Amino acid sequence: MISAGGLIIFDCDGVLVDSEPIAARVLGEYISANGRITTTDECLDTFTGLSLNSVEKIVISKWGISLPDKFVDELRILDRAAFEKELRPLPDVSNAINTVKAAGIKICVASSGSLEKITHSLSITGLLDLFDDNIFSASMVANGKPAPDLFLYAAGQMNVTANNTLVIEDSPAGITAAKNAAMGVLGFTGGGHAETAKFKIRIEQAQPDKCFSHMGELAKLLGL
Repeated sequence: MISAGGLIIFDCDGVLVDSEPIAARVLGEYISANGRITTTDECLDTFTGLSLNSVEKIVISKWGISLPDKFVDELRILDRAAFEKELRPLPDVSNAINTVKAAGIKICVASSGSLEKITHSLSITGLLDLFDDNIFSASMVANGKPAPDLFLYAAGQMNVTANNTLVIEDSPAGITAAKNAAMGVLGFTGGGHAETAKFKIRIEQAQPDKCFSHMGELAKLLGL
């Protein structure tokens, strides 16, 4: 699927750390407190894979909700507090990453979250040191997912071409971004938010190259 010297780009939320159910609950509670009753499941269906700036635009333009001016900053504070209590890495992530690195394949993280959020999530789950500071945020590019900007930027910074890059994503927006970047993409359905048949169908409809549900399967998928 990729050769030695190639690159695997890991999304963070829902791929490395099981954050999406936590973040969706916090977001639903926040929106509900600001004028529209919103459930965790609705947030998962609507916002998974999107940056907070994109979330804000959808809530204001499509839902007609007036959010506080400090929405993004306030939600980041709430997410951080919840993550420190509840966040865990996905099973076998460390082993999968070490196997990939031992095969001579480069790795990095590229996520819609802020750089501070990504670093914090990886730090409290013990994964940060595995990536040697090769962490990229949507805040570094003009357009977030489903645009290809972030993945193309990450590959460029890692000095790897798109055709030797593979993305691991858990959201339709992320899968579409990888395809728009002309990169290979695996759909990951092992996060707590991806357990429902409805969400798995959405991942399949985004047409990744393959889907898998446990990081212990990654080495076999890569032929390692």
